[in-house]
Amino acid sequence: MDIIKVSNEPIYTEKLIDWLSELSQDGAVVTFMGKVRCFEKHMLSLFLEHYAGMTEKVLTNIISQARERWKLSRIAVIHRIGEISVNEQIVFVGVSSAHRSDAFAAAEFIMDVLKNQAPFWKKERTENGDVWIDAKKSDIESLKKWY
Repeated sequence: MDIIKVSNEPIYTEKLIDWLSELSQDGAVVTFMGKVRCFEKHMLSLFLEHYAGMTEKVLTNIISQARERWKLSRIAVIHRIGEISVNEQIVFVGVSSAHRSDAFAAAEFIMDVLKNQAPFWKKERTENGDVWIDAKKSDIESLKKWY
């Protein structure tokens, strides 16, 4: 069973980590929590849009790919949409597994692929107006190690 959620609600990491940690056969729980960082001095927030229905399908596919590559127990992927202030959480990826190497690799894979393939669009809101954000070259490069 996996948790996949796209929502404008805050991410409650404590409950997610408890859920990931429940299984006694798992010796590893790896989590990644991304937050909105200030790219520009006058940045106020980030606004995220997504393709409802398609986004969840893409996230499900990414998790399926991770399960094909590594031995994993539980996976949680939560992504926020809407208006998100600087320093607030925007994404959570959590993975449990019997071994840390599988959990670390899967969490990194999920995040790298999500950044490149999930249909999210980001708009930076600043005191000087709004600007749509393009994909970063570093994110595109990080995908190459997986395919």
